[in-house]
Amino acid sequence: MNMQSKLTDYGFNTLSIHAGAAPDPTTGARATPIYQTTSYVFDDVDHAASLFGLQAVGNIYTRIGNPTQAVLEERVAALEGGTAALATASGHAAQLLVFQTLMQPGDEFIAAKQLYGGSVNQFGQAFKSFGWHVKWADAQDPDSFRRQITAKTKAIFIESIANPGGIVTDIEAIGAVAKEAGLPFIVDNTLATPYLIRPIEWGADIVVHSLTKFLGGHGTAVGGIIVDAGSFDWSRTKKFPVLSEPCASYQGVKLHEAFGDVAFVTACRVLGLRDLGPAISPFNAFLILNGLETLPLRMQRHCENARTVAQHLSRHPRVSWVNYANLTNDPCYGLAQTYCPKGAGAVFTFGIRGGYDAGVNLVNSVRLFSHLANVGDTRSLIIHPASTTHRQLTDEQRAAAGAGPEVVRLSIGLEDVADIIADLDQALAE
Repeated sequence: MNMQSKLTDYGFNTLSIHAGAAPDPTTGARATPIYQTTSYVFDDVDHAASLFGLQAVGNIYTRIGNPTQAVLEERVAALEGGTAALATASGHAAQLLVFQTLMQPGDEFIAAKQLYGGSVNQFGQAFKSFGWHVKWADAQDPDSFRRQITAKTKAIFIESIANPGGIVTDIEAIGAVAKEAGLPFIVDNTLATPYLIRPIEWGADIVVHSLTKFLGGHGTAVGGIIVDAGSFDWSRTKKFPVLSEPCASYQGVKLHEAFGDVAFVTACRVLGLRDLGPAISPFNAFLILNGLETLPLRMQRHCENARTVAQHLSRHPRVSWVNYANLTNDPCYGLAQTYCPKGAGAVFTFGIRGGYDAGVNLVNSVRLFSHLANVGDTRSLIIHPASTTHRQLTDEQRAAAGAGPEVVRLSIGLEDVADIIADLDQALAE
């Protein structure tokens, strides 16, 4: 089945199985093979020269690209409605390559303070060594992003559904702020997946994912991905010289001029990935491709189970509050109906009466749930962020990120929902 010229003719379920893939031309294998090789034979010297000079498309070295990886990239780009994608070793690697392409020492970007704790730490600590500086805004106040913009601002970054708080972000409103300021708008869509939200349709210029989570879906492979919407004019100003100015690595080629609506992801590959090297392995790309084939089915069940568990916990005497945007009394309920009417995902938080110690005791008492630092698995997962994923943050940062001392995060899996609830009930009784 040749999908190359017909991607727009197919629905989401079909694309999740077929986009980017075709029977192997040599063996006829229907599943995408694992191309477990470091490098690729050139046809001749001229062919090699054209590949290294960006005059031809093809494989050079698996650090830069791999045929298994290419199918994964085309499939996620199709599901997100983007022009192209680049798979990386992890979600953090994807974010690193995005900002390495956009930023120069001394530059700033604005990020929502309601983010995954690892991103808060990466942005606020690790990026300092590159001379990149983050300014924090409130995902629930779009105008707070406008107030942080300066002449040094290079991008705006949010999560579509915030981890761990489960806040549904007003993507369109914050995107309008970015567009007005002439800034690229980056959306981490990990918790929603394109099954629930397609940020490009709401104004995103760049979408990133941790493939480790719902897109892979089975807790077996680590990966990340960058999706280029092809919507940003990188040459309108001189703010993005990597894309608009002659590139010394490629005989003065201007990447935006040469590659048009795939210029950004091309720059991430042929400069950032080439030189920094956070490449995804072919085997991990293969595992994540298998996960994508069941993404719609899994997300539907994840959302159904999560809604039922959240409703149950909202009535539990040991629970003081539940943050889940599909509950009618949740502050984000209206935004959820706009942005993700099929469901608000599988990850949410609740407050346990008794605070920090009660949260620690709860995660030590579950039997069916797994206590670990991941989300998006087929299995139900639990963690106490204040003592784990957000431990490195200050009390103020934890509170801002929705990870206070009483907060417990759940990632609801695909088990029978009655068994999930029974396990929480017995653990809460402890």
